[in-house]
Amino acid sequence: MSEMYRPCTEGERDQAEQVPGRHRIAVLALPGVPPFELGIPSRVFGSVVDAAGRPLYEVTVCTADGAPVLSDAGFTVQPAAGPEALAAADTVIVPPTHAMPELGRGGPLPPEVTAAIARIRPGTRLVSICTGSYVLAAAGLLDGRPATTHWNLAPEFRRAYPQVKVDEEVLFIDDGDVLTSAGVAAGVDLCLHMIRRDHGAAAANRAARMCVVPPWRDGGQAQYIDRPVPEPTVATTTATRAWALQHLGEPLSLDRLAEHARMSLRSFTRRFRDEVGMTPVQWLTAQRLELAKQLLETTDLSIDLVAHRAGFGSANSLRAHMRTAFGVSPAAYRRTFSPNDLVRNHG
Repeated sequence: MSEMYRPCTEGERDQAEQVPGRHRIAVLALPGVPPFELGIPSRVFGSVVDAAGRPLYEVTVCTADGAPVLSDAGFTVQPAAGPEALAAADTVIVPPTHAMPELGRGGPLPPEVTAAIARIRPGTRLVSICTGSYVLAAAGLLDGRPATTHWNLAPEFRRAYPQVKVDEEVLFIDDGDVLTSAGVAAGVDLCLHMIRRDHGAAAANRAARMCVVPPWRDGGQAQYIDRPVPEPTVATTTATRAWALQHLGEPLSLDRLAEHARMSLRSFTRRFRDEVGMTPVQWLTAQRLELAKQLLETTDLSIDLVAHRAGFGSANSLRAHMRTAFGVSPAAYRRTFSPNDLVRNHG
């Protein structure tokens, strides 16, 4: 990690252990923060509860010096804490700032921000939303790592921080302990991805329902789609995608999908990519994997039956796809995220 990290003090360690069993998230609000992006972590992670209705995350909005900051909407954000929250956090999330133009030129962070980031404990999960990536990059925390940011600012970001492996084509990048997302709504996608990673697909889907947002968009989905909204006279693939989600267990060839959409195969494939940012095959595989994860978490079906209902045909096919996508087998995934009774009976 960056040399800006330092071991936490005994007092900071004691504070970090005050709330056992609950994942602590500190959201660093900087001057010029957009209110929408600032509110994403509190709204999304605040929707996650366990079976007894207890919150699984504790989200604290803090500032670098504990003082209020002016948002880019013209009102003041009163933080709940100062930089001590960063020292106690399991995850630190940095939303964008529109008040530090020097970062776009590779300039230094303000001293108080540098000092605040230095309080983050080694091993803390670091996350940026949109141009919050500039802050992590300026702190040296993205050096040599893959990262994304808003597509429109990627050329500037690449010039300012050439040591970062920028990919502006994706919604978010999970590099283990460092995660970055594209603009605005991609921050919601990344937060749901983190919930899924921490507590499984069912928990992420419940949070998405509470927030009334789509439960899952793959991080590799295209960030910028040239023609996301077709002209009124142009046919779309929306109805066919909704239909396909209800028939994932059946063979769904491109020809069948195109026939349902009442388009030629060529027109359907082109329109699908324009609207979704990936091919129909890539999208189908992603949706089937999501269904398989839900079935593994919430049912005691055998791996063979899960594979069949999710449209993979065989357990071997499901195993291969899950290992490629997630690095784990279906059985290992079930042991991680299923209730204890399912694990005992079918692990």
